[in-house]
Amino acid sequence: MSCREGEVIGPLTSPVNSVAQQAATVIEAVVERVFHSVTAVRDIVLESHRAARERGEPMRDHDITALRGPLVGLLGRQRETAVGLGVIVSPGLLADRPLRLEWWQSEPDRDDPVRLEVDLNPHSVGFYDYAAAEWFAVPRRTGRRHVVGPYVDVHGTHRYLLTLTVPVITDGEFLGVAGADVPVARFETLVLQELGDLAADVVVINSEDRVVLSTSAKWLTGSLADFAHEDSRHHVRPLTLADSPWRVVVARG
Repeated sequence: MSCREGEVIGPLTSPVNSVAQQAATVIEAVVERVFHSVTAVRDIVLESHRAARERGEPMRDHDITALRGPLVGLLGRQRETAVGLGVIVSPGLLADRPLRLEWWQSEPDRDDPVRLEVDLNPHSVGFYDYAAAEWFAVPRRTGRRHVVGPYVDVHGTHRYLLTLTVPVITDGEFLGVAGADVPVARFETLVLQELGDLAADVVVINSEDRVVLSTSAKWLTGSLADFAHEDSRHHVRPLTLADSPWRVVVARG
């Protein structure tokens, strides 16, 4: 993820710009740590797909099941950040199963990760329509990685999460997405530890103007923060984070 100049609300002073740059750099570093593992998941899926093509066969359910060991290993190495990790298959990709996901998650009271079980029967009342989820639909449409949240994961962990996904694409064919779940509280802790004491308050907001994290109790995670209507003498929005619908806001006074 890289930074680019964005909309400015109020005068952009050097100290404020420095705080914004520092915050963006730290946030990028934490996000990239997660995306590194998500990219590794993507590469595992691509290798499985290549192996199936070399056999002259389409991918099947057992090809996805064979990814369990590598996925659990990756999740174990990401315990400080991610609580869930896996692959969500494009509908119709597998020859013997229309819908499929292989997702593993850490539980607070268990040493070993557990596999996420969801209802993939389209005729069921509890059908989990993952193809309609933003974290799946946006990478499929754009071909780019994506970050969703904060939101409550009502279908899985029931935690307050950020979900980071990358599309799995080969020769123009969309195979699905690889992704990871990060608890908002854990993400906030990692970022704030690196930021330390700043000369101004920093707020990160998503495309819906909801707070992703904040260095001040004035802006609570998940709350709405409409900085466009704030006093221009106190707020500046100098940076937009690429590959993410987030913005870094520096609040003065």
